[in-house]
Amino acid sequence: MTYYGEYTQVEKLDLTSKDILSDNIAKIGQLFPEVLTESSDENGRLRPAIDFDKLRQFLSREIVEGRESYEFTWVGKRGAIAEAGKPTTQTLRPDLEESVDFDKSENIFITGDNLEVLKVLQESYLGKIDMIYIDPPYNTGKDFVYSDKFQMSEEELADEMDLRDEDGLQRVGLTKNEKSSARYHSDWLNMMYPRLVLARNLLKDSGVIFISIDDNEQANLKAICDEIFGEENLCGQYVWKRTDTPANLSKTIRQSTEFVFAYGKREIERFYGIQKFSSSNNGLMNQTNSVHELIFPENVVDTNLADGIYKAGKYGTNSYEIVLLEDTEVKNKIFVKPIRLKGKFKWGQEYLNKELQSVTKISIKTIAFSPSYEKTEYEREVPPSLIDRNVGVTINELAQTYVDTLFQIPKIFTNPKPVDLIEYLINFQNNREQIILDFFAGSATTADAVMQLNAEDGGNRKYILCTLDEQVADKSAAKEAGYETIDQISRERIRRAAKKIQEEHPETVGKQDFGFRAYKLDTSNFKDVSQTPDSFSQESLFDSVSNIKDGRTDLDLLFQVMLTWGMELSLPIAKTQIDGTDVYNVADGALIACFADEISESILRQIAKEEPLRAVFKDESFANSAAKINLGQIFKEEAPNTKVKVV
Repeated sequence: MTYYGEYTQVEKLDLTSKDILSDNIAKIGQLFPEVLTESSDENGRLRPAIDFDKLRQFLSREIVEGRESYEFTWVGKRGAIAEAGKPTTQTLRPDLEESVDFDKSENIFITGDNLEVLKVLQESYLGKIDMIYIDPPYNTGKDFVYSDKFQMSEEELADEMDLRDEDGLQRVGLTKNEKSSARYHSDWLNMMYPRLVLARNLLKDSGVIFISIDDNEQANLKAICDEIFGEENLCGQYVWKRTDTPANLSKTIRQSTEFVFAYGKREIERFYGIQKFSSSNNGLMNQTNSVHELIFPENVVDTNLADGIYKAGKYGTNSYEIVLLEDTEVKNKIFVKPIRLKGKFKWGQEYLNKELQSVTKISIKTIAFSPSYEKTEYEREVPPSLIDRNVGVTINELAQTYVDTLFQIPKIFTNPKPVDLIEYLINFQNNREQIILDFFAGSATTADAVMQLNAEDGGNRKYILCTLDEQVADKSAAKEAGYETIDQISRERIRRAAKKIQEEHPETVGKQDFGFRAYKLDTSNFKDVSQTPDSFSQESLFDSVSNIKDGRTDLDLLFQVMLTWGMELSLPIAKTQIDGTDVYNVADGALIACFADEISESILRQIAKEEPLRAVFKDESFANSAAKINLGQIFKEEAPNTKVKVV
């Protein structure tokens, strides 16, 4: 063996006989790739197979009889469809230590498998999400994808699916998906399908989802999105130029672009584009300044500004012209409506007024501007299909540099998406009050983008992020810096980005939400997981035996109750005391909860007098059935419209 400077492993000789069947299938597949499919062998393993009905058609000059329809299917599709409809018994537990400004923040960061998280969120956020952005695994043959074999233990799953990295470290919740696998595409589709179905449920009718992808699965992604969202709701397939220096890895093409699919839920006519202009433009526009509104008095005589009469009118697609007019030109035209622009400007109103004063007769000045966010204020431009520097979006290398600089550590997280890419997509909707969901959160670029946009335009957008607590690789920059899991890096990214934004925009300090509420996916807080607050009644509850798991806190119980009742995780919670007993008031009376071991009649009556919409208590807080009957009677007297439950 020739030594080339590094150890080359000698492959073991395969002593099994030649797999003639697989060889023949591969040969047929080369001639007719359309007939390749998958089937299970006697051990349940998926292997390449031939669709003989299709092969007969390819080899026949006549139309072969049989069922014919347009469909997109794969091995496991029926299971993937069923998975989206299966309920979950899991819940979200608040993590106060990892949160930032938990009591006041309305942003949400969730650690856990996103399929279960999406199920948990179905009640509380059904039809409430304005925008979803996800950057799922691209299925390159080298990355890990989520495994949905929840019926197996984590150890069994790790052993069967080879869920261990080179160092033997178990990657819980993830599975290798190599191109050599017979279920290479099927596993990826089975992962994506139920998640997209659940994501669609969460979107508003006017909502939109953006999905980043590359060539490996872009065709399959479009096919399942056409099925789930409807091909008539395809807003566009955007091409993002991710690099100026593509690696020379392919024998056919140097790939410098990726794709972003955009689908609306229903009302795609409300999907509007905002054209961003480069901050290098000479004139008014600047993407990062704090000036958000300028007024051009249109055709008004104003001695404070000029001696004559000027006109500010639209000129081209991204500028306004100011022209001083002779009096004779406007004798029969008197305009008093001002032009009010909203956007991001490097000029203030005072400087603009000085520029207007300097306008002389017959002179023309063009001023570049950033368009308004209000649809009624200007004619919006449909965005181009190419996303690159011309629309203000940078490349991947600059995104990497940004994150490296933020952490002062190179490659602590590799291949993050640019913040301005997410900003660009967020700006497609005419809404500064969006709720934005990212359930493949990665390095938390989406949270960074939301905070930066809010700082720039005074918006009040909120984010919900979800990622796994996937363990970082040994000997990685992240490991050496003291990080154990990806979600730790994500949360720290948010903290550092928030600090940086506040330093650059001091006017936002104390006015903008830079915090987040952290939650972790976990099993139910109740021993009998089939029971929920809605399934209990005072008559049917057993006495004296606690059904709450050890170690679970009042807040754990409170948030599971909130999720069961379809209440948002961001609602304000006020903790007070009545006669020394802790009481939680959610959203000013939307829910009042008390989980004390003993609750006096006086406390119950004081809670009832608040007339909350809902009230909940622990079952074991009441000594016997008579005490529970008394609970119902108190609320019947003091707050007959309150829904009262015990857990």
